[in-house]
Amino acid sequence: MRIPLPQDLIHQLEVGGGHRYLRIGLAVLALATLTFLYDWRAFKNMATPEAMDAAQVGRNLAEGKGYTTLFIRPFSIYLVKRHQQQQAQAPEPGKAPDPARLKGMHPDLANPPVYPLLLAGLMKVLPFHYPVSNKAFWTYNGVFWRYEPDFLITLFNQLLFLGLVVAVFFLARRLFDAPVAWLSAVLLLGSELYWRFSVSGLSTILLLLIFTGLAWCLVLLEEESRAPKWGQNGIIVLAAALGALAGLGGLTRYSFGWLILPVAAFLVLFSSPPRRVIVTLTALAAFAAVMGPWLVRNYSVSGTTFGTAGYAVMEGTALFPENRLPRSLEPDFSRFFLRPFWVKLITNSREIIRGDLPRLGGTWVTAFFLVGLLVSFRNPSTRRLRYFLLMCLPVLWIVQALGRTQLSEGSPEINSENLLVLLAPLVLVYGLGLFYLLLDQVQLPVLQLRYAVVGLFGLIACLPLLLVFLPPRPQPVAYPPYWPPDIQKFSGYMKEGELMMSDIPWAVAWYGRRQCVWFTLRAVPDAKDRGLHEDFFAINDFLKPVHALYLTAESMDSKFVSQWVQARESWGNFIAQTVLLREEPPSFPLRKARADYFPYQLFLTDWERWIKSP
Repeated sequence: MRIPLPQDLIHQLEVGGGHRYLRIGLAVLALATLTFLYDWRAFKNMATPEAMDAAQVGRNLAEGKGYTTLFIRPFSIYLVKRHQQQQAQAPEPGKAPDPARLKGMHPDLANPPVYPLLLAGLMKVLPFHYPVSNKAFWTYNGVFWRYEPDFLITLFNQLLFLGLVVAVFFLARRLFDAPVAWLSAVLLLGSELYWRFSVSGLSTILLLLIFTGLAWCLVLLEEESRAPKWGQNGIIVLAAALGALAGLGGLTRYSFGWLILPVAAFLVLFSSPPRRVIVTLTALAAFAAVMGPWLVRNYSVSGTTFGTAGYAVMEGTALFPENRLPRSLEPDFSRFFLRPFWVKLITNSREIIRGDLPRLGGTWVTAFFLVGLLVSFRNPSTRRLRYFLLMCLPVLWIVQALGRTQLSEGSPEINSENLLVLLAPLVLVYGLGLFYLLLDQVQLPVLQLRYAVVGLFGLIACLPLLLVFLPPRPQPVAYPPYWPPDIQKFSGYMKEGELMMSDIPWAVAWYGRRQCVWFTLRAVPDAKDRGLHEDFFAINDFLKPVHALYLTAESMDSKFVSQWVQARESWGNFIAQTVLLREEPPSFPLRKARADYFPYQLFLTDWERWIKSP
């Protein structure tokens, strides 16, 4: 047997069958290097309530605690309590009444299940270390710098992001050609917007992958309708896959479920006439079969099909401004009229037109997509999939405008309510399709100049990502208000099962692993209560004792007049009296404070837990 010489191996890599594997290996190495450099330079711990909320629900699932939450919304208490009273559910013999299900694990009514389930599987496979680590990679000059579970969730989302790039590459090659596919993949990888979503901990990258799968199925179904290849049942299978994917997206983010409308419209318009009705009904039935069981679960727990998320359309209106609805224990739904919803739609639509729509493709390539609407492509699949994008645009526009809440105010671009970003990869593909169409019309003196034009185009499009690697280096900790070491320290004073109240309960639930309720609308009762109970004592005296109050810069650094006085919330007076006068209201039961954290943080407990046991 002849032993291969080094020159034989080099020849095999350069011109033989190994050339393909060499290119794949170099591509994988380049992707790994880009990911490492971005995470080293621009990784940021979770900064949005939605990300921390989904992560802590996933951890509860991984630990066998069921689909429960440590982040308690007062509005969730209201829904559970009202449903139990309507069902006249008596407490089990020998157990104290628990109408709000606070004495055990509270059921989660805010998050659809798919993303937390994936995170739970990830937490089962990988070694998640939840205490703040002192190892070198997680600290910087001996100071906390990165939180290990946040980083592992980031790597998981970045793996999904690379899968998205591959899926978009093959879809672009099917719709256009190889040059458009390669440039689409490069610009997708070079989009700073998607990298920020990948480190956010949100489910957006997963939704982008699901939406791309939806587009793939639409293309295959359209081609099958024109030229059948898979037999009589091929279109039926694809229609069922479309409905299942739309349902899967709806169980990842409820608002995604509205895309079943443009899917059904596409099937009515472009599926083969003899089976148009059966194909559309199949997709709708598959969608209902996927979504139905979870909606039944929500109804059995809260009497609502979408839990607290179903009321997002009311948040941010004159009926419930800012975050008053999720913090309400007894919301008043008697003042229902349509004008606030119309005002919300118009106001948020203006923001979408000014901000989200121009950045629809993640870069200024969106302009090529808009101009390309005047061009008719020869490929029928390319034309018809663009019609689907145009049908999705108004649907997502309206849903995003009406579903906008205070979450978007805290993080205007990187949030779970940014729905138009789901269209961005395909918008990018169509924009590049027009770019190459225009480039083909230009007579360049030499072929190499064409490569220079494409390279310059890509470089300009990727500038936002390239600028990330220049000074100054951003801080990876989202402080204020989130400082995981302090959150874990304060939470560590509490026993498991004891209830806290905070202005960042999602962070206490995720980093501190303690049950925490969002602080109520009022600190103490006032003379104008009118029989409503929206204060601290409504929970502490009647549902479950609150053993600690933890307030951070989220509320301590608020504008006193506009956010406290004009909003008529007594927490402003409570904070001023506690911080400035160093005394609590006489009737308030939590009177022991960690004075060394004034005035940046306020931690009150029922006894000095940091000194000794009772």
